[in-house]
Amino acid sequence: MSGPTPRRLQRYVLRRLRLRVYIQAPGDGRRRPQIGARVILWALLIGLMLREWSFHALEALVRSPARQGLGVGRGFSEDTLAYFTERLDPGPTRAALAATVRRAKRNKAFDGTRWIGLAVDGTGAGRCREAHCALCHPIRDEQGRVHGHLHHLCLVSVVGTGVVLPVDLEPYPPGDSEYVAGQRLLERAVATLGRRFADYVVVDGEFATAPFLHLAGDLGLRVVARLKGNLPELSTAAQARFTAQPPTATFEDERDRVEVWDAEDFDPWETLRWATVRVLRYRQYKPDGTVVEAYWLTDWPARQVGSRALYGMAKSRWEIENQGFNDAKTRYGLEHLSHHHANSLLVRWLLVLFALTIERLYRLRYLHRGRHSPHTAIELVRLLRLALCPPRPPDTS
Repeated sequence: MSGPTPRRLQRYVLRRLRLRVYIQAPGDGRRRPQIGARVILWALLIGLMLREWSFHALEALVRSPARQGLGVGRGFSEDTLAYFTERLDPGPTRAALAATVRRAKRNKAFDGTRWIGLAVDGTGAGRCREAHCALCHPIRDEQGRVHGHLHHLCLVSVVGTGVVLPVDLEPYPPGDSEYVAGQRLLERAVATLGRRFADYVVVDGEFATAPFLHLAGDLGLRVVARLKGNLPELSTAAQARFTAQPPTATFEDERDRVEVWDAEDFDPWETLRWATVRVLRYRQYKPDGTVVEAYWLTDWPARQVGSRALYGMAKSRWEIENQGFNDAKTRYGLEHLSHHHANSLLVRWLLVLFALTIERLYRLRYLHRGRHSPHTAIELVRLLRLALCPPRPPDTS
């Protein structure tokens, strides 16, 4: 077979992405391991890329005749996976993931993109009936009664480059918040990626506060943030001005017609140390008659970034939703509780991000060489699965 196979993917990970050291020493905390960490770690990664979410399914896979094609040295049980993920230090995985994203930039994976963005957003995953770990948040109805538990986490991802690469995540326990966890996550991401890696951070309106905007500026990032009712004075002033004016520019975005209003001389609110605030309003007309309208604030000067480029940065906010959370949940089982233990959940979520990053770099940058169209995600999964079934010898009887 000349196409992609799990073993060729393994060679790509070890050699091209230079992850051999991490695969061999990922921070295993087991005292007397009988099975090497590299065997279990690679099994977890290739299992996620084959969309085998549960530990039970992965056990069946590595104990089947397909194990040789997977590049996994031996079989093991789901208890081994639970014990391994409970004791695996998440630090080396975070560092290896960030190093892979940095290497992607050095290898020109983002060529053709002038501005590289980071998106920060939160979500919930792993609903359960009873609390079993420190990350379980109670779900309460209007009367305060508890109806199950949910886990919450923040994600940071590279956006605006043509290939969306998750970088890191930060789960937070009850009593913490998405806003505070997002700040911790952004600081750690910039520290591991480097201050010159990205140009801007795009966030929802919840993060449009002076402390977060100041933090992003101190980290060397411009900010593109959704403007909502949490800033009533600025929101009212922008609506009053733009409603009375014609659009600053009109252009086509694929099949949509877009009108934008843009002004950079709005007064900052009392606690914001910016000299002025730039506000962009866009109205997007879709072919089916739907109209989408939104307001965004930024500290990008108009002389550096035009209205159309700023519109693209604002729309890159949805990449973390569609190609981050949605893909991780529907294709890689982010919501599935393989083993309900706080460290095990964190490690597995980080490996989901790693699998997403490896799959996209392999499919969209390594395999997509030449003029042929890249494989879709499901096509790559099918090719990897087919490679696990060696052809039978011809029946000559």
